[in-house]
Amino acid sequence: MLATYLSDNKQRFLDELLDLIRIPSVSADAKFDADVRRAAEFVRDRLADAGLDNAEVIDTAGHPIVFAEKLIDPAKPTVLVYGHYDVQPADPYELWHTPPFEPTIRNERIYARGACDDKGQFYMHVKALEAMLATNSLPCNVKVMIEGEEEVGSEHLGTFVAANREKLAADVILISDTSIISNEVPSLETGLRGLSYVEVEVTGPNRDLHSGVYGGGVANPANVLCQLIASLKDDQGRITIPGFYDSVADLTDAERAELAKAPFDLDEYKRDLGIDDVMGEAGYSTNERTSIRPTLDVNGIWGGYTGPGAKTVLPSKASAKISMRLVPNQTPDEITALFKAHFEAIAPKSVHVTVTPHHGGLPYVTPTDSVEFEAASRAFEQAWGKKPIPTRGGGSIPIVALFEQELGIKTILMGFGLDSDALHSPNESYGLFNFYKGIETIPYFYSNYAKMKQ
Repeated sequence: MLATYLSDNKQRFLDELLDLIRIPSVSADAKFDADVRRAAEFVRDRLADAGLDNAEVIDTAGHPIVFAEKLIDPAKPTVLVYGHYDVQPADPYELWHTPPFEPTIRNERIYARGACDDKGQFYMHVKALEAMLATNSLPCNVKVMIEGEEEVGSEHLGTFVAANREKLAADVILISDTSIISNEVPSLETGLRGLSYVEVEVTGPNRDLHSGVYGGGVANPANVLCQLIASLKDDQGRITIPGFYDSVADLTDAERAELAKAPFDLDEYKRDLGIDDVMGEAGYSTNERTSIRPTLDVNGIWGGYTGPGAKTVLPSKASAKISMRLVPNQTPDEITALFKAHFEAIAPKSVHVTVTPHHGGLPYVTPTDSVEFEAASRAFEQAWGKKPIPTRGGGSIPIVALFEQELGIKTILMGFGLDSDALHSPNESYGLFNFYKGIETIPYFYSNYAKMKQ
């Protein structure tokens, strides 16, 4: 009966998702604030349409949170579904093959900003819940919280969670904002890296200078910034900030061997990215570098003249945005403080350096021997016909560690995206297979979990 309902409503499910994707809910840019709210209201309405109760848009000091619930029996376990309806900026627009907020289906994939991250993924839950409610097959209680600030660090979510512990009380959190190895090889992520995000500004002279008159006699902030950034890693790919690795929880050889079981084709990886070779910290594989090791990367850099033609200017200022992915047991506060102290210490006296922290998040590891994890693993096995491989994710979802701190419950990372979906990049996409397979798999989790928690 459930399978029939899913099959009969496939096109409507897709049409609704495309309508949601068309809303440019970019949380980082104030010019989209009205669209962010419009997306929240859309999600609220679809949750109500799906049969959930008390669907509401809740204001915060930033963008609103959407909440709904279906409590069928206080004696049964409760699942809290989390996702986010906000999206990354679509810039640079000129690199998109089709407009980022006009979803286009090509080769069985939806191309648009937010198609996978996270509209396509959280909307699977809305439709799975609708199907279970319509067929009277929801076996436990459910609460849904979809926020609008994940892409800007979930700045106000912590306050909301702390103030609404009873409202959000549950036995497990279920999130689809991660990936699987491939459509042929399902996987379950058992951990996420944390994040420290900073902006640095190097200031030299009090105005832009003629590079012929002053070049060679005055520090060029752009040159200095590049030198400072280059010094943050040594020739072995290790980060040179004193104390950076002091808290890193290294995996055992056995744990590394288990993670290495995940299939990985290095040649295909390079072909997909259009690169001739990989690079990173010596002594670790590419999969390890992108999951269990910390990183430091420049996300943007600017300064001086970048317009057409030439302008022989020595810039007054140069800036960069830098992110550091963290692993257990690093904390964003600790790493941000270490970065700031080091960056200021290595700056020459000829310039002034300002380090501005932005947002951060704690790393997270979930146990693989829990009822919750087993319920998810069995769900993938039922839908795919093969057991999922445990993996570690390289991305960050700051709310996961916050949930455990404030609500005292674990999270299951039940994602259906692919690393090739171009998240945060032009031409982001999400496969129709993944969207529908997620809707098919999620009810299995509820069924398994309700039985195993009895």
